[in-house]
Amino acid sequence: MALSRGLRCCQRVLAWVPVVIITLVVLWSYYAYVCELCLVTLTNPVEQVAYLIVFHVIFVLFVWTYWKSVFTLPLQPDKKFHMSYADKERYENEERPEVQRQILVEIARKLPVYTRTGNGAIRFCDRCQLIKPDRCHHCSVCAMCVLKMDHHCPWVNNCVGFSNYKFFLLFLMYSLLYCMYIAATVFKYVIKYWTDELTNGRSKFHVLFLLFVAVMFFLSLMFLFGYHCWLISRNRSTLEAFSAPVFQNGPDKNGFNLGFVKNLQQVFGEEKKLWLLPIVSGKGDGHSFPMRTLCEAQNPLLANEEQWGDDGLDEENHGYHEGSSLAIEMET
Repeated sequence: MALSRGLRCCQRVLAWVPVVIITLVVLWSYYAYVCELCLVTLTNPVEQVAYLIVFHVIFVLFVWTYWKSVFTLPLQPDKKFHMSYADKERYENEERPEVQRQILVEIARKLPVYTRTGNGAIRFCDRCQLIKPDRCHHCSVCAMCVLKMDHHCPWVNNCVGFSNYKFFLLFLMYSLLYCMYIAATVFKYVIKYWTDELTNGRSKFHVLFLLFVAVMFFLSLMFLFGYHCWLISRNRSTLEAFSAPVFQNGPDKNGFNLGFVKNLQQVFGEEKKLWLLPIVSGKGDGHSFPMRTLCEAQNPLLANEEQWGDDGLDEENHGYHEGSSLAIEMET
C-alpha cells in the first residue's frame, strides 16, 4: 500500500517535468529577447521601444493562455449521472448481465444521453460508477471522467476538454505568434552576427539560438494547431476523430457538425470580442450538445429497448438535446 502511494506520488511529481521544461524555455526566451537582443544588440531607441511593446503584448497573451490551460480543472459529470447508493448495491449484487443492462436503462431513463457504444450499449464507466454524458470519456491519467474530453496533454499536465479547450487552442495560436514574431525580428540580427557585422560574443549565442528555438517550435506547433483548427471546424474532438461517436443509426463522424460558424460558437461563444481572450465564453454546460439533424435530436436511443417517458424528451438549454442511450460500456 505504501509502495503504491509512493509510486503515485512520484508519478504526480514527474508529470510536472514537461511544464517545468516549457517554463524554463519561455523564461530564457524572455531574457534572450529583452536583454540580449533589445537592450544589448539594438542601438536604435525607437526600434527598441517598438520591439519591446509588441513583444510584451504577445508574451502576456501567450503566458496567460498557457496558465489557463494548465490550471483550469477538467469538469466532471454532475451528480445526477452517478449511481445512487441503492442503485450501486443493486447493480453490484446482480450477476445476470441482462438484468444489469436493465438497471442501467432505468437509471439512464431521464438523463440527456444520446450516444452509445459500438455494440449498442449505454456508455457506463465502472470506475467512476456513472452513466457517461455524450462526448465524455474516462482519463486514466487523471483517474476521472472528463466532459467532452479531447486528450490528455503532458505539456500542460492536464486533460484538455470542455472546460479548457478554448484556452488550449488560444495557447497554440499565441505560441505560434510568439515564435513567429521572435523569428521575424531576430533574423536580421542573426545575419549581422553571421557576417561579423556585430561582434558581441555572448549576445551572438543567445540571438542565434533564439532563432533556432523559435523556428523549431513554430514548425512543430504549426501542424498541431492546424489539426485542431480542422477538428473545431467539424466540431470533433481528437478522440472522436479516431473513433466516430455512435448514434441511433450507427457511427456518424459528423454527428455534432452544425456548420462552420456554429461549430466555432460551440467553443468560442457568440461574443466575438471574447474569442481571442482566455475567458470562458463557449456554449452549453458540457453535459449535452446539439446534434446535426433534427431527427437525431428528437429521437432518443431506444433501439430494442423500452421507450422513454414523455418527461425524458423535454428540450433544455436553447436546443440542447435530452434523451437516453441504451446498453452498457464497461471500461477496463
